[in-house]
Amino acid sequence: MAESFTVKVLEHCYVFPPPNSAPETSLPLTFFDIPWLFFSPGQPLFFYEYPYPTSFFTSTTLPNLKHSLSLALQHYYPFAGNLLLPSQPAKPELVYTHGDKVGLTFAESGGDFNHLSGNHPRDVNQFYQLLPKLPICVSGEKQLLPLLAVQVTVFPNCGICIGLTYHYVAADGRTFNNFMKTWAWYYCGLRDSSFPIKYLPSYDRSVIIDTDGLEEIFLKEWWNRKSSKETVVDLSNMVRATFVMSLNDMESIKQWIIAQCRKKNQSPPIHLSPSVLVCAFVWVCLLKTQVGLNEKCFGEDPTYFGFNAGGITRLDYPVPATYSGNCLGFGRSMAKIKELLADEGIVVAADVIGSTVKKLDRAFLGGAEKWISEWEVLIGSELHVLVSWSPKLDLYETDFGWGKPRKIEEISIDRMRAISMTESRDLKGGIEVGLALPKSKMDAFGTFFIEVLFAAASLSAVLAHGGDYEHSPAPAPGPHSGAASAGLSVVGSMVGASLVSLVAYYLQ
Repeated sequence: MAESFTVKVLEHCYVFPPPNSAPETSLPLTFFDIPWLFFSPGQPLFFYEYPYPTSFFTSTTLPNLKHSLSLALQHYYPFAGNLLLPSQPAKPELVYTHGDKVGLTFAESGGDFNHLSGNHPRDVNQFYQLLPKLPICVSGEKQLLPLLAVQVTVFPNCGICIGLTYHYVAADGRTFNNFMKTWAWYYCGLRDSSFPIKYLPSYDRSVIIDTDGLEEIFLKEWWNRKSSKETVVDLSNMVRATFVMSLNDMESIKQWIIAQCRKKNQSPPIHLSPSVLVCAFVWVCLLKTQVGLNEKCFGEDPTYFGFNAGGITRLDYPVPATYSGNCLGFGRSMAKIKELLADEGIVVAADVIGSTVKKLDRAFLGGAEKWISEWEVLIGSELHVLVSWSPKLDLYETDFGWGKPRKIEEISIDRMRAISMTESRDLKGGIEVGLALPKSKMDAFGTFFIEVLFAAASLSAVLAHGGDYEHSPAPAPGPHSGAASAGLSVVGSMVGASLVSLVAYYLQ
């Protein structure tokens, strides 16, 4: 692990929308917004290569970032406002008044940019210096929570990191992504007068129709749980790492699932999309990392996998693609721990996740009254998995003129015990999975991840050439390194084992 480093603040300021560019606004929370009151703020980091000294940053880049952020806020002005939390029974709302602003910090870091923006395990505590803090203002019985803060940290002659802290109640990933794209477009547009704006947001809350009384249900949940304490997580020995799955990796897992189903004369899972395949694979590897083989203690217990699903294309009434706010549903899949620890664990995981996706396709709001109570068990748990972000957001297309981000991290997964999923920066159709685990568990997860993919890819190659997967010899170990090295001697010793058995070995 790299040594600790210092971050020196160069300037702290506030950025306002341009004068008279944004109307004073009060936006009531919809039933899609209210569940996000239960979540800690999002904390994304965007790392960019930037081969310029601090002097150039302060004289050129810094003022342009200020100005372009101001221009973006004229469209996304709620981000400059506050979340108003009044006393019960009044409803929370997003409020923007003239004079509201976004806190913006510029800093310089002496840290190792290449280390921080890598995929390998890194100490989670190093990243918090790159994030801004959101203050809390109390006025009588009301709380005002600023919705967004930004910190831009320059690594002289190496890179830039844009860190943001924002409340999910103000925006889902789609809205946040559009805001970042707009800021980046304005930054580039300062040098190009023909620069277009493509994502002008709509704040018409009347398009969200509450036919099931979900707002009242969720507000009652909020008032009942408002005083609950945040989960405390020990970060002292925790590292974060990123695992990348290519389309070929996903196809290998898919072919292994299909082969297992054919072997048992079963129908394959109904929905084997790339995201479902990655989620199923990671769920099983994580579970094995957390509980090992202790099936007697955990076998009959349930384990849950939670994820978000977009509502704009699933609702049975129209919502414009430019709608700014939350329009996400919650999906929660369940399996018994012993089922996922068995040889066909990935098959079971893919089946229940795919079935949940299809259920949301058919009835997006079916069972929505249980969203909050069902998701509460996921937050901070080691035996359940919660997904942040989505590969569909194309976050790596956020270009301020410095090229694609070198790396994107979501820091809030440390304390939520969640995973992040984004599209791959370099592999078309690939998916990046971000994890934060104690170092020993990260090493174990890496072993499962690499070796199972290796075995599944070997099986896929045999099937592609018309081979008999039940009577094929095990592959010789490849040139792997790092966390996987401990398992290679086992692979090499399994001469004569079938490839299916080899995959099953690493999944048990």
